[in-house]
Amino acid sequence: MDFDENQKLIEKLISGEEKAYMFLLDKYHRQLNAYALTLTHEASMAQDIVQNVFLKTWKSRKKLNPEFSIRSFLYKCVYNEFLNHYQKNKAVVLLRGKYIEYAHEVVEEADDNVIARMIEIVNKEIQKLPPKCQKVFVLSKREGLTNPEIADYLDISIKTVEAQITKAFRILKDKLGGKYEAILMVIFGSCRAKLSIKPQ
Repeated sequence: MDFDENQKLIEKLISGEEKAYMFLLDKYHRQLNAYALTLTHEASMAQDIVQNVFLKTWKSRKKLNPEFSIRSFLYKCVYNEFLNHYQKNKAVVLLRGKYIEYAHEVVEEADDNVIARMIEIVNKEIQKLPPKCQKVFVLSKREGLTNPEIADYLDISIKTVEAQITKAFRILKDKLGGKYEAILMVIFGSCRAKLSIKPQ
C-alpha cells in the first residue's frame, strides 16, 4: 500500500496499521536523527529524542490530524522533546535559545531531503580538510571535546586548537559558499563567533 500521501498515511496510523508506522520510521528516522543531532551535538541524546518522538507518536496516534503535515509534526515534536531534555537547565536554553529557534526554522522551511543532502555535502568537505585541521575540528564538533581537552589530547596549545577550528570554518565557508552558511550554523553552532578568532 502506498503511504506517500500525507492524509492516507495519518489515517492508517490513526487506525493502528503497523505497516504505516514502519513506513513512517523508514521515511523519517534518518532525517529526524540528523536534525536532533544539530540541536544536541550528542549522538546518544539525539537517538533517545527521536526514539521518544516515534513512541509518543504511536501512542497518541488517535489524536493526529490528517489535515496537518506529518513531517512538520515530527520535526516540531523533536524540537519540543529537545527542550524538555533541558527544561531543568534553563540557563542552557536561554544561552542557546536564539540559535535553537533558528535551527528549527531552517529545517521547517526545507524539503524532506534537503537537510540530509546538505549535511552529506558538508561531511564530504570536512574529509577534505588538511589532516591536522580535520582532526581538531572532528574532535571539537563531532566528539564534543573542549578546546583544553583537545590541546591535552593532541599535545598542542589551546591557541593552536582555536586557530585550527577557525581555519576549518573558513575553509568550509570558502568551499561551500554563502548558501551553506546557515547549514554550518545549524550543524555546528555559532560559526561567526568562532570565525572572529584570529589564527595564531
